[in-house]
Amino acid sequence: MELLHAPLRSSALVVAIDPGKVAHRVWVTSEHGLIGEPVSLPVLRSGIEALSSLISASQIAGPPVIAIEATGGLHQAWVTELERRYPGSVRLFAPSQTQAARAQLGSRRRKTDDRDCAALVWLARQGAGRPAVDRGSEALLAAVRYRRALVADRKTAQQRLHDQLNRLCPGLSAPAGHGRTLKLEGPAGQAVLACAIAFGGQPPSIRSLLARAPSRMTATTARFWAGRWRSCLPPPADATTRAQRLGQDLARYQALQADITTTETEITRLLARTPGQILTSLPGVAAVRAAAFAAHVLPITRFPTAEHLYAATGLAPATWQSATLHRRGRISRQGLAEHRDALMSIAWGLSQHCLPFRERDHELRARGMRPIQARVALARHACRLAYALLATQQPFDETRYRQARHSRGR
Repeated sequence: MELLHAPLRSSALVVAIDPGKVAHRVWVTSEHGLIGEPVSLPVLRSGIEALSSLISASQIAGPPVIAIEATGGLHQAWVTELERRYPGSVRLFAPSQTQAARAQLGSRRRKTDDRDCAALVWLARQGAGRPAVDRGSEALLAAVRYRRALVADRKTAQQRLHDQLNRLCPGLSAPAGHGRTLKLEGPAGQAVLACAIAFGGQPPSIRSLLARAPSRMTATTARFWAGRWRSCLPPPADATTRAQRLGQDLARYQALQADITTTETEITRLLARTPGQILTSLPGVAAVRAAAFAAHVLPITRFPTAEHLYAATGLAPATWQSATLHRRGRISRQGLAEHRDALMSIAWGLSQHCLPFRERDHELRARGMRPIQARVALARHACRLAYALLATQQPFDETRYRQARHSRGR
């Protein structure tokens, strides 16, 4: 992360904020210590107004330094408003930084809101922290997280549809290994669901399947599903009620699918306004995949090197060192799982569509690595490449990438 390394002047006013769901714990400090007593301010507008009054009443010249812990989404509203009122004054700290500072202050295992505020003051006076993200990156991150939640809901909805369809037409929605898998998101899956709802689980004709397909479906595919349907056991006695429930689940699934499509369009528009657009020049990395990664790394100046960025994803191996002993364990898993998933997704896209990464993937698997191990190894190279693109804003060029890689290999 980009740290503001210069220590503060001793006379600076430091405000520490430990966010909560209903109220934020606030310390206002000067070079001599606390100004007044610690206070808990509501997350509403009145809390911001009260904090502004405390800052004004301190009568300390110069802009304040506002240190706030970045805890999920609890801090975001205040960060946006405080940055608007005091531009450039807000500094964000990860919970891991606060925990480490508490350990330095001798209270690692005794966590309270006041101890967290004391740790934030200690960190801020040393010049630590990172500036608040710009609003463009914040909007992109919100859209990416919203799509991630929608995709998780869609997965649950798909599982429910398969379960309902199998109960209505036993054996029709067979899992992999029992014949052709029914892909609900495709035209065949949508046609099968529509026919199951319309006919109460009874086998439809090929013509009915073709008529209810939302897009092009071949007669061969329709013939296959009609034949499998006729070989299934008869529907249960309450088939009419089950068909109605299936229709309600299908409507929810289609609404989710429409919401995901709309959100992806919005993500494409937001990504085009940020430096993360350069990631779409990578083979196999389109707007959604690029946005999922860029939303967690922009501005790229937060990370001094690609290795810092890789460590922040949690894919770097955990290390343990004491005297002459040095051990490397599994991935550290520090940071956000969604950040880690985004980098793994980019690595997978490159391994499928970029020749140098495809060759590297084959080499790793030839050494005996399992697919997931090979992808983690590729993620490190993908992280370096993405970092270089974001830092230089130069589109990906395979020839230049091969030359740079060979020069490093020497």
